[in-house]
Amino acid sequence: MPGYDHPTNRARLAVLREVAAELGATPAQVVLAWLMQGQPPTIPVVGASTVTQLEELLRAVDLRLDGEVRERLDTAGRPAGDW
Repeated sequence: MPGYDHPTNRARLAVLREVAAELGATPAQVVLAWLMQGQPPTIPVVGASTVTQLEELLRAVDLRLDGEVRERLDTAGRPAGDW
């Protein structure tokens, strides 16, 4: 979508894909794990239209993101020295 095409979004997506590949997970699983393991935790409302999608989403519950991974995701796309 053109309105969302921004350099910071591309950088965030690149880090998300890298982390997912490193963890052997899908980007959707990483995003769900990131939300659920945040402080405070966020319980996302998700929907699946197939059993395959449901299984993918449920695997996010067992995905653990360590501090280094969370830091990479949290700071992706931010200019140096920001925050």
